[in-house]
Amino acid sequence: MRPERAPEDVEPGDLADIPRPREQAGLVGHAEAEAAFIEGIASGRLHHAWLIGGPRGIGKATLAYRVARWLIANPRTGRVPDTLAVDPTHSAARQVAALSHPNLVALRRTRPHNAKTLATKISVDAARHALDLFGSTAGNDGYRICIVDSAEDLNANSANALLKMVEEPPPRCLFLIVSHAPGRLLPTIRSRCRALNLRPLGEGEVARVLEGFPPPFVRPEPEALARAAALSEGSVAQGFAMLDPATSGLVGEMETLLSRLDHPDWRRILALAEKLSGRDADEHFAASLDTVFRFVSSELNRRRHEPPARLAALVEVCDKIARAAREAATYNLDRRPLILSLFGDLAGAVRAGA
Repeated sequence: MRPERAPEDVEPGDLADIPRPREQAGLVGHAEAEAAFIEGIASGRLHHAWLIGGPRGIGKATLAYRVARWLIANPRTGRVPDTLAVDPTHSAARQVAALSHPNLVALRRTRPHNAKTLATKISVDAARHALDLFGSTAGNDGYRICIVDSAEDLNANSANALLKMVEEPPPRCLFLIVSHAPGRLLPTIRSRCRALNLRPLGEGEVARVLEGFPPPFVRPEPEALARAAALSEGSVAQGFAMLDPATSGLVGEMETLLSRLDHPDWRRILALAEKLSGRDADEHFAASLDTVFRFVSSELNRRRHEPPARLAALVEVCDKIARAAREAATYNLDRRPLILSLFGDLAGAVRAGA
């Protein structure tokens, strides 16, 4: 069972009643990525910086903490592991879960003192404070490890502070940099890292993770679990969101409306737009956009044998929707016009290709 959290203990990506990546002993999938770390450990020349990339919610941070946990539990042993699993009762597992081991630091967004919300970026002061770890000698002659979760949260100054340390690494240090979009990271950081690109999980793997969470998480009914895994796109975080009846119901409504683009039901579309315009509807709006993009992808695949010119309208509409969604988020715009134009543009694109 995960440690109890105080009300003020909030971190990016937290999910209600779900253990954080550093609290999870197991890892589902990503055997090749784990094997790459095992190979580096076995060679005695473990690369000092790794860029762990892939979509959100697929286990990147879980893998990073798994590597850190094993190295902390096995300093200077010379043992070649078959797996990076560590007994959950081991002191290293408890210390990593609590971020209390002196050889480990997590560079991530935190909540400033007296603030009500998390910082939007990792500040340069936070980066320098975390990187102070590498100015000291590691206890037990082991590795000093920094986990960056995630690189997208670095601002320009904190990214440069990280770059300086990665460029001139001290002995026996390890940087595990989690990134949802590695291509956007500074090229100078990418060039000094060994890249591991993790793939989305399979539906069965997502289901295994979801049904394996410990109490107080309530194991879902088989039908709900199967639907959540099918809609997850390989992301445990997205699968978890789909277990919420309200989110699942909204996605179902979106799917129904998209299936009737030949005769749009504007009354229901307007009602949906009203729901998605609320201040607390961010997650539902994101789930709706994911549903739209799944629909377009499915439609393009269904019509893949048609001439590209007939599919161009769908691609253009998809790009238009993505741009409009970014602008709505950036400028805090009303989402209702976006939803209405989305259905109108998609209906026109579908009819144009019919």
